[in-house]
Amino acid sequence: MMEIVFLGTGCMQPTKKRNHAGVLIKFKKEQILFDCGEGIQRQMRHAGIKPARTTRLCISHWHGDHVFGIPGLLSSMGADGATQSLEIYGPKGSRVFGKNMTTWFAAKEILPHSIHEVAKGIIVNEDEFTISSAQLKHSVACVGYKFKENDRLRIDVKKAIKLGLKGPILGKLQQGKSVTHKGKKIKSSDVTYTVPGKSICYITDTQDCRGIDTLAKNCDILILEGTLLDNLKDNAVKSKHITVREAAEIAKRNKVGKLVITHVSQRYKNNKEILAEAKKFFKNSLVAEDFMKIEV
Repeated sequence: MMEIVFLGTGCMQPTKKRNHAGVLIKFKKEQILFDCGEGIQRQMRHAGIKPARTTRLCISHWHGDHVFGIPGLLSSMGADGATQSLEIYGPKGSRVFGKNMTTWFAAKEILPHSIHEVAKGIIVNEDEFTISSAQLKHSVACVGYKFKENDRLRIDVKKAIKLGLKGPILGKLQQGKSVTHKGKKIKSSDVTYTVPGKSICYITDTQDCRGIDTLAKNCDILILEGTLLDNLKDNAVKSKHITVREAAEIAKRNKVGKLVITHVSQRYKNNKEILAEAKKFFKNSLVAEDFMKIEV
């Protein structure tokens, strides 16, 4: 089971209801934060999340509304005695920005961290999941991310019972290993089936581009910016963002499971118009709100 927690769903200026950008994925021992706008660590505490447990930070780009919360997060994690260092991923230029970020104030108890500059392809490859990135099209270097749970083997109970299999031997078969039972070799494929892993994409601050399709194709949940309604498309083009309609059309052409609109302009006081426009072009749409949670 994975959980997505929306910590900040606004854009350049926070409002009373929407904080700067931040989305968290909780998966087993991993607590992966995507963007870290101003006030994100406080949002975490409101949501019952311990900042010190954050394992990775994936930065889309270095505009302030996506990164102003990083120094505070690193300070709090250090003060809280986090036992792990923080792995930080971001577009080209991230190492310079990251170094500058902790030199303009009297830094104290900053958590040890490593910064990785990424462009495209798999950037994290663990036993149970991968994280991929792709370049986007914004006014500065920008990347999107896809978290993909690895496929899992499950025991076909009826087949196992028929063969008289039980106990630890089932664990080996579920690991993809062959076993010998009552003198007969049994392959993992004889009694298991594959459960496809779930995928979650985080894409924000971009115009429509090839990188979006690279990440979003067939994903289960697409978290995608919809900063403005389509009647303000000229404004969106000028600032290199996409509209709600474009987000919905992107979701449709990539056959995603669910679209979640985020990075909403402060000009919109409620979700009604945004949701109506999204659903007109892609039915399974939601508009994110701060502290909204989705189980996957």
